[in-house]
Amino acid sequence: MHRPSLLLSLLTLLTLLTAAPLPAIGYRPLPHLRPNSSDLRFGDSKKYEGSSDFVHLRYHMGPVLTGSITVHTIWYGQWQKSQKKIIREFIGSFSDVSAKHPSVAGWWDTVRLYTDQTGANISRTVRLGEQKNDRFYSHGKSLTRLSIQSVIKSAVTAKTKPLPINPSNGLYLLLTSDDVYVEDFCGQVCGFHYFTFPSIVGYTLPFAWVGNSAKLCPGICAYPFAVPEYMQGLKPLKSPNGDVGVDGMISVIGHEVAELATNPLVNAWYAGQDPVAPVEIADLCEGIYGTGGGGSYMGQLLNGKDGATYNMNGIRRRYLVQWLWNHVVSYCTGPNALDQ
Repeated sequence: MHRPSLLLSLLTLLTLLTAAPLPAIGYRPLPHLRPNSSDLRFGDSKKYEGSSDFVHLRYHMGPVLTGSITVHTIWYGQWQKSQKKIIREFIGSFSDVSAKHPSVAGWWDTVRLYTDQTGANISRTVRLGEQKNDRFYSHGKSLTRLSIQSVIKSAVTAKTKPLPINPSNGLYLLLTSDDVYVEDFCGQVCGFHYFTFPSIVGYTLPFAWVGNSAKLCPGICAYPFAVPEYMQGLKPLKSPNGDVGVDGMISVIGHEVAELATNPLVNAWYAGQDPVAPVEIADLCEGIYGTGGGGSYMGQLLNGKDGATYNMNGIRRRYLVQWLWNHVVSYCTGPNALDQ
């Protein structure tokens, strides 16, 4: 666990003041970033974890995922078996209530607090669905936001073992390997979610993209297991699963899946006046991973005997996952909170 120095705080403040606005529905896990919305004003924190009476997170009457959720995965590019296993076990941990406290399933309990207009809660059940390998880069090694939808179309219309079509409770997770560049990757986002256009894919399917930043920008998208060049003198933390790029992806995947469950068609739970650029339940807690988190401080984390840093347990592994906004108590919460 590391509390940043005064110099680090000044550097991160300078970066924040000079950074370009984040694009819609994107995420990068640097701890100093804050949502860019005129409707959000963070006052003095009651519990330090982003708490504010001025955050207006509202329900806009759109659907949320109340039925059993199935995550269909597209592995784009070259992936090692060990890397796939880390991510698969993370997704499988969402519903594993037997995992040691603090658990990924305990983290998902915050997502489950959100309801649709009938009062039905988001499903407790999240399972790994079908998987599709695209190891030969069918759409090249440089993807745009629209060509990502074409990759998904290829996966659901493939002649052999196509992914199932499940618009109501299916999530489509496109994961790109460390040699693939995606539009706005590294410079502005590490992942984003949206829904496919029928004109491209043939269906409206909620999807998310997350990239492996190990070669392109680990200091941006795999923080704190790698640090940006401007944070000279700050040592990276040891990743819990021995893979900096994949361990960095884990929190981004959690961020996007939580937002897909609560706002799959961008008309359900979000803050701000503009549905094109909504501020969602994970955006409100960017950079917060434990009690006391906020600004450039991630909060109280856990340290394993092997020196690895994490904040929750999965089926057989440990993970570092960002907290989520709890609209019932109006602050960011996570299973590793010291007051729970």
